[in-house]
Amino acid sequence: MYPLIRNRRLRASESIRRLVRETTLTPDDFLVPLFVTEGKGIKEEIPSMPNYFRLSLDNLEKEVKELWKMGLCSVLLFVKVEDKLKDNKGTEALNPNGLMQRAIKTVKNACPQMLVMTDVALDPFSSYGHDGIVAEGMILNDVSAEVLAEMSVSHAKAGADFVAPSDMMDGRILTIREALEDEGFTNTGIMAYSAKYASAFYGPFRDALDSAPVDIANVPKDKNTYQMDYANRYEAIRETQLDIDEGADIVMVKPGLCYLDIVREIRNDVDVPVAVYQVSGEYAMVKAAAEKGWLDHDAVMLEQLTAIKRAGANIIASYFAKDFIRTLG
Repeated sequence: MYPLIRNRRLRASESIRRLVRETTLTPDDFLVPLFVTEGKGIKEEIPSMPNYFRLSLDNLEKEVKELWKMGLCSVLLFVKVEDKLKDNKGTEALNPNGLMQRAIKTVKNACPQMLVMTDVALDPFSSYGHDGIVAEGMILNDVSAEVLAEMSVSHAKAGADFVAPSDMMDGRILTIREALEDEGFTNTGIMAYSAKYASAFYGPFRDALDSAPVDIANVPKDKNTYQMDYANRYEAIRETQLDIDEGADIVMVKPGLCYLDIVREIRNDVDVPVAVYQVSGEYAMVKAAAEKGWLDHDAVMLEQLTAIKRAGANIIASYFAKDFIRTLG
């Protein structure tokens, strides 16, 4: 009771604030998304994601070596597929010499200790820009899950440590886990995008990979039939628990800031690591506002990242990873 108890004593100096701080960030918290493209000598800035790049394999090699030296030890790979290789079946996704498979090998050859996670979804390979196979105006669930399982096995053969299904098809975690087990990849992990919401924050990411749904007849114009309704909360718990029951080693909430209530709900409910994806739109807003001089880039970035970890995230997939390292001096 005041005046015996004065809470401000624990805020009186930077030293005491640091000593009693409940939530701290370290390089080990971060999973670094990387965009890979065909070609050589390519480091192409993504217009809607300032200071973030599509990398050809030779520059991917340089990037992962730099990340490792900075203390960042985990990457999440995405590929930009040439239009001529896209179809409705994800055929190129299963190519053992495809861009993803070569990217995995490039990272492992350059930095064998780097943890490699891979995006498992059909949208980069789909002529329709969807995460599943399209037929008669619908996204087919079970046949899509089978292709995702084949993709996962292909990534494991190339050397991936974890596969990260981002599609939200029902039952795909079990299908993938069984396929990995059948092929002897018992140690290949699964990071499930368990509560992935149909969000407007994904726009810059889709620009980066040219993976937005196409606007043509008899093809759904959005992903609302498989990604979650952002108005829903309890559904996220149900989806996450199902993924754990099916064999997920890590579960993810995506996007980040608008869904921290969901992160806390899930963290309180499960006993596996929880990842959060701080998505491209969240990154782009900070960059754009900072460029205008409307806010302090580093201060806002650190506040957001700390909020994500404080909400319960064990892992943060963030385009700010290198910027965070820079703030450590």
